[in-house]
Amino acid sequence: MRAIWKGAVSFGLVSVPVKLYAATESHDVSFRQVHAKDGGRIKYQRVCSLDGEEVAYADIAKGYETEDGEMVILTDDDMAELPSTSSREIAVEKFVPREQIDPLLFEKSYYLEPEGAGAKPYALLRQALKDADRMAVVTVALRQRTTIAVLRVRETEAGEVIVLQTMMWPDEVRVPDFKVEIDDAKPQEVKMAHMLVETLAGDFDATEFEDDYAGAVEALVKSKIEGGEIKRTETSTRTSGEVVDLLAALQKSVAAAKTARGEADSSDDSTDDSSDDSDKPAKKSTARKSAAKKAPAKKAPAKNAAAKKTAAKKTTTKKTAAKKQAKKAS
Repeated sequence: MRAIWKGAVSFGLVSVPVKLYAATESHDVSFRQVHAKDGGRIKYQRVCSLDGEEVAYADIAKGYETEDGEMVILTDDDMAELPSTSSREIAVEKFVPREQIDPLLFEKSYYLEPEGAGAKPYALLRQALKDADRMAVVTVALRQRTTIAVLRVRETEAGEVIVLQTMMWPDEVRVPDFKVEIDDAKPQEVKMAHMLVETLAGDFDATEFEDDYAGAVEALVKSKIEGGEIKRTETSTRTSGEVVDLLAALQKSVAAAKTARGEADSSDDSTDDSSDDSDKPAKKSTARKSAAKKAPAKKAPAKNAAAKKTAAKKTTTKKTAAKKQAKKAS
């Protein structure tokens, strides 16, 4: 794992230098939008909704939309005046009972690793949290914004570690606008509900569950690949189109340069075989056979062969150059 942040946990006069690591990663299955006909990727343009013109990145600004639909444009200077912080401190505000924190507030999770001389105070904080069965409510600045979070101890295969979990602000949690009203349950119904709970009671083991959807998608894709149901696009979807286009341009440039010099393109060697061989020395024929064994060549259209045949008869100079090139290839 790669540390994404460095700082220190401070509680009282104690400071614990730590590194922050992302504790989770998404394995959601993602699909590309492609042209069903040939598998080409669908591209989107940044188009203004008012004038219909494409907008360059340099001309894109941040806008805040008001409740009545008005748009307020915020400049870079405006954004610079907003409160931000680059503090590297995880400040413990208080230690609270675990049950007082609603899991609904939790957002993102990170592992804390002690750095340098912070190993001992890290271990002390970890033990204190565990023994007291409490969480530490902290404030921390991530991505230049201060947020609230909690520190708690988590048991992992590598041992017990302190986890930092960022939390949503209270006004970001929605209140349901409905009520569930039912008649009082009968004693017998309550008893049966308790029996059902006891029947399905057990300990949680995350390894008992798996993402069957992702597995099914992988199996489906694998079967299609093995069955040859795959679109071969000119531009790979795994790399940028610019690199592939540059390679194609270079290949075309090499082919054009060889043609201009009267040389045969290595991918078109069979073209010269269709010309008149009656005037050619045996050496040249042998050279061409040797080249053909090294790399199978594609047959060129008859029109191109005729054109080369006519061009070869025009001057003895070109024929001599072709002979020299053939000897080099052998």
